[in-house]
Amino acid sequence: MGRIMITGGCGFVGHHLVEHFLKCTDWDIVVVDKLSYASNGLERLRDIHVFDDRRVSVMTADFTLPLSEGVAQELGSIDYIFHLGAETHVDRSIDHPQDFVMANVVGTMHLLNFARQVKGLKRLFYFSTDEVFGPAPKGVNYREWDRYNSGNPYAATKAGGEELCLAYSNTYKLPVTITHCMNIFGERQHPEKFIPKIIRAVQAGEKIYIHSDPTRSIPGSRFWIHARNVAAAILFLVEHGASSEKYNIVGEREVNNLEIAQFVAQTVGKPLNYELVDFHSSRPGHDLRYALDGSRMHAMGWRLPLTFEQSLERVVRWTLANPKWLKS
Repeated sequence: MGRIMITGGCGFVGHHLVEHFLKCTDWDIVVVDKLSYASNGLERLRDIHVFDDRRVSVMTADFTLPLSEGVAQELGSIDYIFHLGAETHVDRSIDHPQDFVMANVVGTMHLLNFARQVKGLKRLFYFSTDEVFGPAPKGVNYREWDRYNSGNPYAATKAGGEELCLAYSNTYKLPVTITHCMNIFGERQHPEKFIPKIIRAVQAGEKIYIHSDPTRSIPGSRFWIHARNVAAAILFLVEHGASSEKYNIVGEREVNNLEIAQFVAQTVGKPLNYELVDFHSSRPGHDLRYALDGSRMHAMGWRLPLTFEQSLERVVRWTLANPKWLKS
C-alpha cells in the first residue's frame, strides 16, 4: 500500500487517473488541484463517487506560487507524484500565453522544488504532449527523444516543463519519468474540446467546421486515445518504466477529424452538417497533423485495453445519457 499525489486530479484526465488507480491499486490518493474553470470544481470526482472511498483526499493549491509549509506538511509522505495539473487549451494559450507560462513552467518548477523535499519519493511522472514536437509531416511519427518544434505557446510551455524535469533529474537526481500523449477523449471532457463539441453540434443540427489543409480537402489527423487507456499506460509505466526516461503513449491508429465527426454523427443517429476550413491559415498555432511512434511501449509489452471504436462509441453514448457535461 502506498500514498500518491495527483496534481490536476479534478480535471479531465486527472479524474480518470483517480478512478483507474482506485480500481486497480490499494494506494491512498491525495488530489491537489487549483480548481480552475477546467476542473469544474469537484463535480467530476463526485460523479465517480470517490468521496465514498476514504482513500481519497483533496487539497487546493495554486502551483504558480510555492507550496506553503502548511500544505506541504498536510501532504506528508508521498511515494509517487503524477503531475497533470496544467493549462491545456491551445486557443487560450494563443490569446493568453503568460497564463500558460505561469501554470506550466513556473508551476512545474514549484512542484519539482516540493518533490525534492519528499523523502523516499520513488518517482515523479510529468504528463506532457505530442505537441512539443510540432506538426508531423506525412509518414513521420516522432520518437521520444526527437527534437522539439513547438507550434503554439501551450506546446512551448509543456516543452519547458519537460526540460525542467530533466534538469532536476540531472542536477538533483530527482527520479522523473516523462510521458507524451496524443489527443485524449473520454467521459466528462470539457465542452470546449473537439469530441463533446461535435456531439453537441450534431444534436442541435448545427454546422461543424473541421480544420484542414489550405486546399480544404485533407482534414487534420491525430492518434486518438481514451483517458482510461492513458491511465492504464501510466500504471504500466509505474511497474515497468524507468527514471530519466520518456515514453510515448499512443492510440492504436491515426484518425482524421472528419472521420471522428462522421463516427459521432452515426452513433448519435443524426446527419452531419460540416464544412472543411483552412483553419491553420487564419489561426496560426494549430497544426494539421500530430503523430508519435509508440513502438517503445509496444516492445515493453503495453497493449491498449480497448479499441478506438469501442472507446469512442461508449463515450458518445455515455455523453448522450449524461447531457449535463455538454453545458459550458
